Amino acid sequence: MSEPPLPAQPITASFRDPAGSVFRYRERVLRVVNETGAADLEAFLASQSGRKLMASGAVVPTRALDPAECRELLADPSVRELYEARGGQTILEHERVDFPSFPYEWTAEMLHAAGTLTLDLAQALLADGLGLKDGTPYNVLFRGPEPVFIDVLSFERRQPGDATWLPYAQFVRTFLLPLLANQAYGLGLDQILTTRRDGLEPEEVYRWSKPSQRLRPPFFSLVSMPTWLGAKHKQDDTSIYRKKLLSDSEKARFILDHLLDGLRRTLHRLKPVEGKISVWSDYMATNNNYTTDHFQAKQRFVGEALAEFRSRSVLDVGSNTGHFSAIAARGGAKVVALDYDPVVLGTVWRQAREEKLEILPLAVNLTRPSPGTGWRNQECASFLDRARGKFDAVLMLAVIHHMLVTERVPLADIIDLAAELTTNLLVIEFIAPDDSMFQRLTRGREELHQDLTPELFETLCARHFETVRMQHVEGTSRRLYLLRKRA
Repeated sequence: MSEPPLPAQPITASFRDPAGSVFRYRERVLRVVNETGAADLEAFLASQSGRKLMASGAVVPTRALDPAECRELLADPSVRELYEARGGQTILEHERVDFPSFPYEWTAEMLHAAGTLTLDLAQALLADGLGLKDGTPYNVLFRGPEPVFIDVLSFERRQPGDATWLPYAQFVRTFLLPLLANQAYGLGLDQILTTRRDGLEPEEVYRWSKPSQRLRPPFFSLVSMPTWLGAKHKQDDTSIYRKKLLSDSEKARFILDHLLDGLRRTLHRLKPVEGKISVWSDYMATNNNYTTDHFQAKQRFVGEALAEFRSRSVLDVGSNTGHFSAIAARGGAKVVALDYDPVVLGTVWRQAREEKLEILPLAVNLTRPSPGTGWRNQECASFLDRARGKFDAVLMLAVIHHMLVTERVPLADIIDLAAELTTNLLVIEFIAPDDSMFQRLTRGREELHQDLTPELFETLCARHFETVRMQHVEGTSRRLYLLRKRA
């Protein structure tokens, strides 16, 4: 007698969009589309602007599966259950983005780029009688430094006489006001967006602002006017959400185009500036305890390690301005660069975009990584859930002493996590307690780390890795290790 089949594993799928649901299936990104979204989707896929936007990479390349492919997928009971529960009519497949990220992990530069893309799409679609019904950064992911719009069900057929853009307020709350709060008050996007999926309300920013700010642009239009008018507006008045149709379709399009241009001008005013100073912005230039010769030796060590093992996916922990991320990317790797300083990451993003390098900078502190967020903490996966086993090389250069001293993370736990993140290589720098940078961090409490020796470090690494080679940095107590994960 044969064994009964194992029960199908339920599929986790998105649920907020009434027109369909995204789900992952065997490394594929698929979307069930129901009757609500089918006609708008077909209009977008058939439009000239839709084809052009997907070909350029501005919108994620997408195709509708043919009947045979759908039948094959629906043979899996878990897929069929989702399909029927959502009233499915068709299934789409999206080109997969290697490493998904979320707005609370971005730099202000990245949020600005995502906002620019959103407005570009809204205006490009007008020529084909289409519109964009959502204005949220959660519809955007990044391929390296470039934003890509991923929600094809956000496109809709536009009524010719419609002169409104209903996502206007959503765009202000999730793009413009977070950028304003970042620019005016130095608030990081993680402080704003981790617990505020819908962004900031004007009234909230109004309470933070000084009287002298409230009459100056862009505070006046984004914060003060909405707050003053909102106080006089009846909460149950829904008239502001009704579409106002004009008899002249060209006039309606002109008004809508002008409205989007106004948002673009405000967005440009909030563009992050280059040259900001932070605690770590001068680290690579003057503050890294390396002579020129020593740094060049370190650079060779890292470059040769990545080239020897042909690393194609690299996580650079504590990337600072991205010097070693760039070395990896120039060698053909796709890189995720982590640092908790968004100012230095802005430099990484600009350089990557200028050189067209596959570097995704994320403002993530690995000792306090992004948690799972949303409903049941499952809508947006935690950073570690996305990162475990996704990289064939991890760089931890001049960073573990910060984790040891500042965050008090045990060395064994740091090595354990590195082994979870990499499938092959770990390039790591050991810095002894007598190093001046180490001593600056300990602030006279060196006795807490007196047992930290190269021998202890190597013993802990040996639980997960074998040493390919080690290089002692001449004239210092620093050591570079190339470690390979044990089978």
